[in-house]
Amino acid sequence: MKYELLKTEGLAKRGRFTTVHGVIETPVFMNVGTVAAIKGAVSTDDLRGIKTQVELSNTYHLHVRPGDKLIKELGGLHKFMAWDKPILTDSGGFQVFSLAGLRKIKEEGVTFQSHIDGHKIFMGPEESMQIQSNLASTIAMAFDECPPALAERKYVEDSVSRTTRWLYRCNDEMNRLNNLDDTINKEQLLFGINQGAVFNDIRIEHAKTISELDLPGYAIGGLAVGESHEQMYDVIEHVTPYLPKSKPTYLMGVGTPANILEAVDRGVDFFDCVYPSRNGRHGHVYTKFGKLNLFNQKFEKDMRPIEEGCQCPACKTYSRAYIRHLLKAKEMLGMRLCVLHNLYFYNNMMEEIRNALDEGNFATYKKNMLDSMSSDM
Repeated sequence: MKYELLKTEGLAKRGRFTTVHGVIETPVFMNVGTVAAIKGAVSTDDLRGIKTQVELSNTYHLHVRPGDKLIKELGGLHKFMAWDKPILTDSGGFQVFSLAGLRKIKEEGVTFQSHIDGHKIFMGPEESMQIQSNLASTIAMAFDECPPALAERKYVEDSVSRTTRWLYRCNDEMNRLNNLDDTINKEQLLFGINQGAVFNDIRIEHAKTISELDLPGYAIGGLAVGESHEQMYDVIEHVTPYLPKSKPTYLMGVGTPANILEAVDRGVDFFDCVYPSRNGRHGHVYTKFGKLNLFNQKFEKDMRPIEEGCQCPACKTYSRAYIRHLLKAKEMLGMRLCVLHNLYFYNNMMEEIRNALDEGNFATYKKNMLDSMSSDM
């Protein structure tokens, strides 16, 4: 593992992260494939064609179905889903937040009620590391609690303290697992997660504490869960100076193109979000001039591509009018083309960000993109 900081512009970082499964050029957007597939009938061959560097899968969901032990028996997640580039697996920690009505938190870990059949599942730091080791992902995330962004201070303080204790347990278990004979990926990397809701002093102290572990990378978690964009940017601005500049900084679950541009400017270089695939499945597509809803009648006779000059599979061949027809007719191809376009848009934007940082004109690129995307379409 090696992270090279190639260039900076203000707080913005241009990096190169070498892993056992290949090199990641940063800033990077990781395409979200929760159950080892991108929703919208997108294959791994498709991912290669739309500039994807990293795929992200969900520990909890793959543990529930088809089972991490089965995936290990079949050779690990890379072999299972026919993807030879880096994979990041989250820890199941976000489900501590999203399945709040189906879980109980204790010091040992969290007891979940399966969202599929209701059976009890226990997951703590050791269990999360074991599941992720079975999956054999490139990067494993520490098991944490994601408290609601606007939770009371005392709750957040207690939660962050427990997350810190869990991180030490994750690190010990990851080191143990990486030294076992039957471990598929003995070079699996552990990223720690900064929490603290919108309390900057708690965030800063937590960032200092977890940085002492000298892990391969660090994430900022617990954002985009109820706070405003301004609060999010404020937290990022306060936290990134206290995370190691010589390691990747990952903003979990964020966000819109504007969110990404603002976060890059504040020192973040890893991102993931379901927006491009989720919006694409509902006919909402991103362009440099704003977001379009292809269900709108004004596109009924529009024979232009979604975005002029775009090199995605949808824009190279099909018109807005045709894709709108497919969406209206509930043909899966319409959804698939919109998802492919959106993922390409995000991946291509990250490439443009990297180029702008290489050339020392990120500030200009950011301003032009934000001005352009705010235009009324």
